[in-house]
Amino acid sequence: MINNANGMISTSSSSNTAQSSGLKTHFKTPEGRYKLHYDKTYPSTLLHYAHGKTVSQVTLAPLKDKLVPSTPTSSSSASSGVRSAAARLWGGSNGGRSLSFVGGNGSSKNLGGNSRIGSIGASSSSSSVANSNFDGKGTYLIFNVGDAIFISDLNLQDKDPVKSIHFSNSNPTCHAFDQDSKDGHDLLIGLNTGDVYSVSLRQQLQDVGKKLVGAQHYNKDGSVNNSRCTSIAWVPGGDGAFVVAYADGNLYVYEKNKDGAGDSSFPVVKDQTQFSVAHARYSKSNPIARWHICQGSINSISFSTDGAYIATVGRDGYLRVFDYLKEQLICGGKSYYGALLCCAWSMDGKYILTGGEDDLVQVWSMEDRKVVAWGEGHGSWVSGVVFDSYWSSPNSNDNGETVRYRFGSVGQDTQLLLWDLEMDEIVVPLRRPSGGSPTYSAGSQSSQWDSVVPLGTLQPAPSMLDVPKISPLVTHRVHTEPLSGLIFTQESVLTVCREGHIKIWTRPAAAESQSSNSETLLATSLKEKPSMSSKIGNSSHRQ
Repeated sequence: MINNANGMISTSSSSNTAQSSGLKTHFKTPEGRYKLHYDKTYPSTLLHYAHGKTVSQVTLAPLKDKLVPSTPTSSSSASSGVRSAAARLWGGSNGGRSLSFVGGNGSSKNLGGNSRIGSIGASSSSSSVANSNFDGKGTYLIFNVGDAIFISDLNLQDKDPVKSIHFSNSNPTCHAFDQDSKDGHDLLIGLNTGDVYSVSLRQQLQDVGKKLVGAQHYNKDGSVNNSRCTSIAWVPGGDGAFVVAYADGNLYVYEKNKDGAGDSSFPVVKDQTQFSVAHARYSKSNPIARWHICQGSINSISFSTDGAYIATVGRDGYLRVFDYLKEQLICGGKSYYGALLCCAWSMDGKYILTGGEDDLVQVWSMEDRKVVAWGEGHGSWVSGVVFDSYWSSPNSNDNGETVRYRFGSVGQDTQLLLWDLEMDEIVVPLRRPSGGSPTYSAGSQSSQWDSVVPLGTLQPAPSMLDVPKISPLVTHRVHTEPLSGLIFTQESVLTVCREGHIKIWTRPAAAESQSSNSETLLATSLKEKPSMSSKIGNSSHRQ
């Protein structure tokens, strides 16, 4: 049963399902136990063969009051662009508070060509029928399965979505939500045909049909690029700008306020192995620029929180970091083996995570422009990595800087791994004598390297002997199918498998934490210990 007063939802059905498949419904961390709260999935009527063509991804989409001025926040990846608003979703002790808004959805006007996109599965908003059950409140999960986009209300017990949008003869492959959109178009959808749509999420929820309504259509019928969309992201603070990565190694910059049918033509890429940027010839063109990143597919893109940098990973196994405004390659490096599949920034912009076909997680330092740690723990390809921006580090240095980071990773081995990255425990190699073992030193990385890597250098994979190794804090099998992504919120962790099944794992209860802290404080006081915070800071987070 669901209790609207406190947001508590029965987990009996989720627990029974998990137990029948041999999966545990909880896992332990030093701060307490994470429990399976409930799960979401697509309708049981969806034919099995229909969802084997694409990999399901999930986007968290909080709808907030358009009349209340928002505090600007920005995204760090195509699937994590709305993590910062999750605090407002889960805020408070009940973990299930809905967000409210007054008035209409603020949908943008129907621009040129929008009514003629029915061949892909969209229709003009003028023919839509209003959904009287939608009140505009709450936070939603957007995920793709087969030829459809599904939208689930995160606060409802029902596994089935509240809305489905179907695309004929094409499959959605990626999506992104902009919680700070200045008009109604806040949701981007990229297809395997190369087509891209921007729509208002509210407008889709208000309509009872199964087609897009009020959509702006870009790269129609692959007029600019007919390869598969692999990743899509809003530019943080970009005033409606967004980027789309494609399977042919190109990335295009669009402006949502320009007509999607605007003529854009770019010169032929002369050298497929070199980074190059070309701008559209006309001011009304859309896309406005093409970045040729690499030879082969771009698998994932991620913006730093401030939007200054964009990271890409690709089929060629390289991480590349660019200065977005200067359109300049800053640094990058190669995996130990095979393609890189995912990447993510820390909230302070100091570190980048990557994962891929070498089954490893790598930690890159922007200060040093190279790998400073690698993690081993997955038994197959790593398909998703994310820093936990809601986890509070129990200690910091004298300058108040974070010295311990928490991040998660998921893989095709069906496992969720949680990691702690402790800066004072990373032993940095100074140099490796010829034929000998490396010498090490702890402390600030930037002062230890023999020289800073020159700007724009793509480095080969370093020897594993030269890079500190970290081990996972938690290893837990969370699904029966290979995993494709994860999202952290203030009170939960969301995991999604390739088949489109989503699980919500609640963090240790606030009441538990308060009780535990009170007991610790009392014991500390009785034993006349220095302080609780120092005790926590010195405790081991590895089990």
